[in-house]
Amino acid sequence: MLRGYKELWFAFLACVLITGLYGAVIFWTKAIPVASDLFGHSIGILGFILMLLTETLYSLRKRSRSAAWGKMSAWLQFHIFTGIVGPYMVLIHTSWKFNGLAGATTLLTLIIVVSGFIGRYIFTRIPRTLDGLEIEGTLSQEALKRARQLMSLWHTVHIPIGVALFISAFIHMGAALYYATFLK
Repeated sequence: MLRGYKELWFAFLACVLITGLYGAVIFWTKAIPVASDLFGHSIGILGFILMLLTETLYSLRKRSRSAAWGKMSAWLQFHIFTGIVGPYMVLIHTSWKFNGLAGATTLLTLIIVVSGFIGRYIFTRIPRTLDGLEIEGTLSQEALKRARQLMSLWHTVHIPIGVALFISAFIHMGAALYYATFLK
């Protein structure tokens, strides 16, 4: 296993295990699990919690440089792992139906995951210490400046899409509770 890709391998393994569980539920029930049944809700809620942890914990750690909450590189690996596994669980929650607000939320989720892979690629182009701090002088200053500009541009796209994703997800959850629970 390559050192720089272990979070991707763990995410892949987790997705394979989740797919196996999903396949077992299909085998036992002889149907694709509905988003509103116990399995569908459970996988959706767990996936959303992972996505929420992806956003909040990494962002808090990144902004709190004085806190001794572990290395930034470990937090980035956590961010990448939960940023892949959480959306995958939410995708399974959809029951492969992409209508209305839930479909728009799924599309935003897909965009944010693809954007995350792009951001990871840009991030890995900037030489860093094990703590994630940039190493000066290893690249020409022009190439380092360009990578920083790309990272800044990426942030200006990635973060607002993430905010829109969470707003639509909370509206979706509120609507699901209202229509599926309170109206019955």
